Amino acid sequence: MANVTKESSSNGGNIFSIIAIVGCLLIGFLIRNFILGDPSNFEGGDPANHPLPGNYLGMVYKGGNVVPILMGLLLMVIVFSIERFFVITKAAGKGNLDKFMKKIQVSVNNGDIDGAIAACDSQKGSVANAIKAALVKYQEVKKEGFDSESASETIQKEIEEATSLEMPMLEKNMTILSSLVSLGTLVGLLGTVLGMITAFGALATTGTPDQAALANGISEALINTATGILTSVLAIIAYNYFTSKIDTLTYAIDEAGSTIIGTYRRFKGSLRN
Repeated sequence: MANVTKESSSNGGNIFSIIAIVGCLLIGFLIRNFILGDPSNFEGGDPANHPLPGNYLGMVYKGGNVVPILMGLLLMVIVFSIERFFVITKAAGKGNLDKFMKKIQVSVNNGDIDGAIAACDSQKGSVANAIKAALVKYQEVKKEGFDSESASETIQKEIEEATSLEMPMLEKNMTILSSLVSLGTLVGLLGTVLGMITAFGALATTGTPDQAALANGISEALINTATGILTSVLAIIAYNYFTSKIDTLTYAIDEAGSTIIGTYRRFKGSLRN
């Protein structure tokens, strides 16, 4: 049943990712044609002419056919960052995670396993679910009277299985964010190179150097690099932020697992004495 749930969740996540990527690229195309390419941004109201002085929307439009892709990549960073924020926030649970972990540790150290389970039910989220699974297993092995090492292995295995079910969803789409770090810069550079080729090609056909036209063409081409770098910067910030959050949640589960196992060993030791 758990595998079916995990598989359906994975399929749902993949469908969302595909729709989001295609949707962002489509919106990027619309932004380029109808917002950046609005006639009011250009001399004589014609997108074929140069942008009005100081009009950055028109300058970005002149970046060429790479612009819709860059707009799409930038939107992807925003969309997947928002999606990861809500998923990871939900995984942490309703209340403050630090307070929840302290409450769990106090309850477990005092032998109040039922109280710890109740706290997990109240907290909800992936962390609470994984810890609750370990606490339930703790009660089971305690009743069955396993020796300390066997019980520790059983509880540890339960923690690992619960984590394998709960945590992978937190890492979903993180590979997309990490890919956008490189793609943003590379696509931006590609747009700049293509723009430079066009600018120098046009200069070569005229026969006489036009410094103003050349400078304008180069500035329009460099807009692609600037947009690509912006995309990469936002992707790096988002990726590092969410990676840190995921590490915190994983550490919280490991810390709770160690506390539960340590408590069981003390319990068995007290019985032997």
